[in-house]
Amino acid sequence: MAIEVKIPAVGESISSGIVSVWHKKSGDFVNAGDALFTLETDKVSTEIAAEKPGILETLVPEGQEVKIGEVVATIDESKSAPAQEKAREPAPEKKSVGEAVSVPGKPTASPTKEKSAETGSQGTGRPPSEKAGAASEKAGAASLLSPAVRRIIEEEHLDPATISGTGIDGRLTKSDVLAAAENRKSVGEGASFPGTATPSPTEGENRLSRDGRFTRKKMSPLRRKIAAQLVMAQHTAAILTTFNECDMSAVQELRTKSQDAFTKKNGVKLGFMSFFIKASVEALKTVPVVNGRIEDDDFIQNNFYDVGVAVGTERGLIVPIIRDADKKSFADLERDIAEYATKAREGKLKIEDLTGGTFTISNGGVYGSLLSTPILNPPQSGILGMHKIMPRPIAVDGKVEVRPMMYLALSYDHRAIDGKEAVTFLIKVKEGIEDPKKLPLDF
Repeated sequence: MAIEVKIPAVGESISSGIVSVWHKKSGDFVNAGDALFTLETDKVSTEIAAEKPGILETLVPEGQEVKIGEVVATIDESKSAPAQEKAREPAPEKKSVGEAVSVPGKPTASPTKEKSAETGSQGTGRPPSEKAGAASEKAGAASLLSPAVRRIIEEEHLDPATISGTGIDGRLTKSDVLAAAENRKSVGEGASFPGTATPSPTEGENRLSRDGRFTRKKMSPLRRKIAAQLVMAQHTAAILTTFNECDMSAVQELRTKSQDAFTKKNGVKLGFMSFFIKASVEALKTVPVVNGRIEDDDFIQNNFYDVGVAVGTERGLIVPIIRDADKKSFADLERDIAEYATKAREGKLKIEDLTGGTFTISNGGVYGSLLSTPILNPPQSGILGMHKIMPRPIAVDGKVEVRPMMYLALSYDHRAIDGKEAVTFLIKVKEGIEDPKKLPLDF
């Protein structure tokens, strides 16, 4: 009996994803719990495991976008694991150039004919029988293509019979066909290869321009989805950004003074982000509308404070959520931030770590950004942008002093939040940072 492998629900706001890589191939025997493939969404990557043992048959290739509930493979649980003896069989010995090759029903070639074959074929030194055998081996290997290899061959217009396979029993691997495609491109557009169709300028991927000044390549399905989400945010909300600046002197002084004792007591360092989370929560309590969202014709006022903290990863920017930030201590906040950063780097974040936030903080300052206009994280109505701390001359009590300054930016949905409320919110954050005693300090 064949069991269908369907795309599971991974979050209420996610309707589709990308099958980024198959960990098992068609015809492989899988055990219950084995990772079958990785599902990528615009929020997180998730490995989908087999529920039952059996023989796997994949139905969609790598890189294809799939809907939640779509069947992407079947597992035939009526079949048991294949015997291993076949894999242990020694590979057939290769015949030497001068050795006669016997074919059933045909006489063995005479030494004279062998000599002629050796010196013929334009001096290659290979007899036709050996060439035919090699071609037959390659053709056999080409018939056992994984979905990923087959997709690359079709997109790059490659002939699998002309590519040497390095996999088991001469099977073509993904690296084999990618190398063949790159070798073809490096020779130039005008070059032709036996059995390989020369692509038109509008076909294929990573297409180098004729003068070599640029390369055109397709966006990955995942990147296209992220792009669509960002454009949707711009088209749906009336995004406006207001700016201010804050003097970081007091926070820096308090942090330096308390760092050793804080680290020794809690086992984690005291950073700047926990101060901004606390300051943002106090500002959200003062201006509750920033903590809400628009849903159809209604405005939803959230009475809890789940703050998202943007984290940069190799896959892009993700926003894990710190739950009930108003109820957590500075040490709890720093632990959560450190834990999420580790999970993000290792790709272990779960979808529940990324859903349900009411407000977001993004720190472009870690990359050196001096000023920016952050984009809303739908369906939220506000996002705070932190930036690089820069020593700048400012007026203090009628005198010019050099202070560590940071620009702050609040992007907000003008449909729900008026300018006065946005400015009030940002000033409240500024006041909390410039005078940390106004925050609920617990260290």
